[in-house]
Amino acid sequence: MRNPKNVLESLTSKAANEDYHYKRLYRNLYNPEFFLLAYERTQAKPGNMTAGNDGNTIDGMSMKRIDSLIQKLKDFSYQPKPARRTYIPKANGKMRPLGIPAFDDKLVQEVVRMILESIYEPTFQNSSHGFRPKRSCHTALQYIKRNYTGVKWFVEGDIKGCFDNVDHHVLVRILRRRIKDEYFISLIWKFLKAGYMEDWVYHNTYSGTPQGSLISPILANIYLNELDVFMAKYAESFNCGKGRKINPAYKMPLDVRRGKQEWLKRNSAKISEEKRQKVMAEIRELNNYLSTVPYSDPMDTGYKRVVYVRYADDFLIGVIGSKEDAKQVKTDVGEFIKEQLHLEMSPEKTLITHGNDFARFLGYLVTVSREQNRTRTKNGFTRRTYVGKVKLYVPKEKWLNRLLSYGALKISYDKAHGNKEVWEPVRRPGLIRLDDIEILNQYNAEVRGMYNYYRLANNATVLNAFVYVMKYSMYKTFAGKYRTSMRKIIRKYCRNKDFTVSYQTKSGTKSVVFYNQGMRHNDKVVVTENPDIIGRANENRRYTRLTDRLQGHICEFCGAETEDIEIHHIRKLKDLSGKAEWERQMIARKRKTMALCHSCHVKLHNGKLD
Repeated sequence: MRNPKNVLESLTSKAANEDYHYKRLYRNLYNPEFFLLAYERTQAKPGNMTAGNDGNTIDGMSMKRIDSLIQKLKDFSYQPKPARRTYIPKANGKMRPLGIPAFDDKLVQEVVRMILESIYEPTFQNSSHGFRPKRSCHTALQYIKRNYTGVKWFVEGDIKGCFDNVDHHVLVRILRRRIKDEYFISLIWKFLKAGYMEDWVYHNTYSGTPQGSLISPILANIYLNELDVFMAKYAESFNCGKGRKINPAYKMPLDVRRGKQEWLKRNSAKISEEKRQKVMAEIRELNNYLSTVPYSDPMDTGYKRVVYVRYADDFLIGVIGSKEDAKQVKTDVGEFIKEQLHLEMSPEKTLITHGNDFARFLGYLVTVSREQNRTRTKNGFTRRTYVGKVKLYVPKEKWLNRLLSYGALKISYDKAHGNKEVWEPVRRPGLIRLDDIEILNQYNAEVRGMYNYYRLANNATVLNAFVYVMKYSMYKTFAGKYRTSMRKIIRKYCRNKDFTVSYQTKSGTKSVVFYNQGMRHNDKVVVTENPDIIGRANENRRYTRLTDRLQGHICEFCGAETEDIEIHHIRKLKDLSGKAEWERQMIARKRKTMALCHSCHVKLHNGKLD
């Protein structure tokens, strides 16, 4: 069997050739090493311990299970099971549907995803940033800061129910342009038509990508790449002019200033000091005026630009032109989405916003700066640094709503002072039962999560208010746990002005402090692999560590040699009590997995393994 890494690299090498058609892709699903790689990449996700409709989880993974799956694929009897439908809360209080596939289906989907990503990832546009390796919300925002300078209008795009309304026939037609393997296409059809179960009732899926599945993001990107390509071609026809004409209001005083400078240079030896100072004062006055006037003509109809960026189904278009141009762009994009992709723009979310106002994208406020601040260049000249530059801001409601959702803040209204808002940090009863270090780690994780996402904002320092409320909420949570006052808690735990929790380990005492790194603006984006993909660093090895144990034929509990090895999985090590011997072994090894023979695995689940 070929190494999956070599197969994927071979597929990628041919992606740039638009005339190349991929054939015999389905046979890669006969390769056990593909499934071992898929298992290694997906095994660390907590959701794998949630059962699908077949009642099975990742627990009990074995080579026999993989071989059975491959056999079904070979004789074409494989049929994905309907996803188990559940709901999770959204930020706006509504519920988002989520499908939980069977784990065997997840394995097949991961193999399909790897193949599709190798084929299509090199062909995607640079304007696309959602669900892609080495790309994120932050790279999309950085793209805006680099490419949206001088934008006059924003078109905030949102596709109505995008992932639920993807047209299956349009999607398959797009796939068939590059893939000439009907067995592979048929497998994707099976995933699209698998349906879902809700309250024990089966529902067909006539449109949309499978919610919660591993292939949904790559299929959505393949589908919406049509929009990315359209926008790239649209920009070529829309853009005109190499640069704006000089502003008449700037050119006239500029010529006057140059004339005075030339006159002063020619006559400096002939004129009196008083006259020279007078002319210099006039030149300085002209310089001050010119610093307030745009150099280029903002109303130049001969210069137009359109720029575009997309993250999943949200996109932001920047237009340099008139408002009528922005309206036309919105109309043209809406027509393409409706006619070619069979989707609709959300009327209430697709807005045209002036560049000096605030557009919303990925939870940030985006605007074009009007600041006239000047800085001196290394050549000694002064220039306006920020005019036309894109700035990002944290919306107040984002961090405020986060505090309310955590239950860390209570807002009351003082009627005596005109219903003035009164903010009060409050304790969180749900955390009181946890250990000290767990409470502190929870608060630190929430503070760091907020800062890490919004650190690109120019006003990131406003998050200090978020930190303040979280800190005093933590104080009150500790006070509630120990039934004492907040003042005594601060006196007990604060060291060198930092709230510190110490705990014992085998190597000695360790300490953790409450977040004290500040909330300063930091727009550096570290380009890393997609954090959702596990084990990629080990691809160059034949077997990763977990799959080596799966194929090691040794039971890690009883030591028996057998080919019938099954991997036992748990959600968290802290869930183990340590009473049983197998639990003590997993705790000692600091592993959430254990390779067992079939007999030991059955005894474990029957509570008889000790």
